[in-house]
Amino acid sequence: YEVIKQQYKPEVPEYFNFARDVLDRWTEVEKEGKKSKNPALWWVDGAGEEVKWSFEELGVLSRKAANVLSDACGLQQGDGVILILPRIPEWWLVNVACMRTGTVLIPGTEQLTAKDILHRLQKSKAKCIITADSVAPAVDSVGAECQSLKCKLLVSEGQREGWLNFKDLLKNAASDHHCVTTKCQDPMAIYFTSGTTGSPKMTEHSHSSYGIGLTVSGRYWLDLTSSDILWNTSDTGWAKSAWSSIFSAWIQGACVFVHKMPHFDPSIVFETLSRFPITVFCSPPTAYRMFVQHRPSSCAFKSLRHCVSAGEPINPDVMEEWKAQTGLDIHEGYGQTETVLICANFKGMKIKPGSMGKPSPGYDVKIIDEKGNVLPPGTEGDIAIRVKPTRSLFLFTCYADEPEKTEATIRGDFYVTGDRGIMDEDGYFWFVGRADDVINSAGYRIGPFEVESALIEHPAVVESAVVSSPDPIRGEVVKAFVVLTSDYTSRDPDKLTKELQDHVKKVTAPYKYPRKMEFVQQLPKTVSGKIRRNELRQKEWGT
Repeated sequence: YEVIKQQYKPEVPEYFNFARDVLDRWTEVEKEGKKSKNPALWWVDGAGEEVKWSFEELGVLSRKAANVLSDACGLQQGDGVILILPRIPEWWLVNVACMRTGTVLIPGTEQLTAKDILHRLQKSKAKCIITADSVAPAVDSVGAECQSLKCKLLVSEGQREGWLNFKDLLKNAASDHHCVTTKCQDPMAIYFTSGTTGSPKMTEHSHSSYGIGLTVSGRYWLDLTSSDILWNTSDTGWAKSAWSSIFSAWIQGACVFVHKMPHFDPSIVFETLSRFPITVFCSPPTAYRMFVQHRPSSCAFKSLRHCVSAGEPINPDVMEEWKAQTGLDIHEGYGQTETVLICANFKGMKIKPGSMGKPSPGYDVKIIDEKGNVLPPGTEGDIAIRVKPTRSLFLFTCYADEPEKTEATIRGDFYVTGDRGIMDEDGYFWFVGRADDVINSAGYRIGPFEVESALIEHPAVVESAVVSSPDPIRGEVVKAFVVLTSDYTSRDPDKLTKELQDHVKKVTAPYKYPRKMEFVQQLPKTVSGKIRRNELRQKEWGT
């Protein structure tokens, strides 16, 4: 870790474009025969169809796609392009085409409703939307209310009235395109936040923030080389897909593996990891939790050598079970839509289960108090990144059109993440919870993650969400919403509540146990699969 910190000295030039300066460079390396025969993109649909593109082929096709955006759609540098596609190769083409044309990519997930799409179109003032058959009717139902929308592109074998067909245009487009000149700080993409604590904000990133800033992720956290094949299961609508399925992998010249997999299915994941030579795997904690419950004993992941997790904290119990089953550690990482990697368990570091590791060499990360003072080890506070006297170029530029919300993220010399944490004596960081989620009961501060981690160690629990609930004596108490495994659903709820409460008291400090418990079929989640604790909290408090 100390060596990584010394080695990491990123250069940020005045002009930078990921397509020209990274992808086209790998094409040259490929042509010179100095790179492994790995493709740049390897896509499978699970039904026998495969697509493999070299960096050269990705270059040719993305230039054709860039001509579609510039010529057929008439888009100019700086225009917004909303992209809502499943995991299909065209998603990667459009990402690179937007870089080549200097248009601003605005990804969204297929699970967005017509109301969500309207919100995004109106707020971003996007000139173009690109989607597939499943989402087009929702776009048409709100399109008339979006004055800025000039062009609708459909990725489909069929035609739709009022839409241009992307596949037809791509086939006939010229393959030569001159990449626009973009400055490092020019806008490259806008990612809507996942909305765990409020309505989604438009997080603007520059060409350098992800394009250069994610070097640390690809090289030191994912531990990638040009010989690796990385599979990241993130939905295409979220920043994590850009992190690992584009920038981190291609900075290192690694192959991005994609399975179309419309819905997350543990059995498909097992089969894919067994069948294909995937070396590095990246998935959220929810997925690893499902794996350890459903993994068939016959599975052997012959090529897999490195596993990482991000999105939410991963429970130590799940890490231990995964290691027992596969022999591999899970290297947890922590970041936000607004940042690149903030903390991680980097290669070669001792892993402390439950910790999110040490700060990324790209940031000066501290725990601070409400006045912006740095707190000593062992003291809970706000996780923050130093931005004064110098703000890192690997942070988001702003919340577009919301200067007061952008300003509200600064406290003294720091950008405040909105997450609570503790740094221990060894410099490892520990996640306590979103600042809004931390419970204050009879003078004790309780982070939901620790209670949820204790609960999941019990065989009855599939997953849980812990929030504050009003109490006349203590002000607020811990309440757990628990999803049970099938073996326990018919048990006496009162006896099971007592059993789980006693279990938590044994596993963690007794004052943290959930005084209230409710058994539910499922937990409310954002479209990206993160638990919406604020929804449960509002239900409890009647707000």
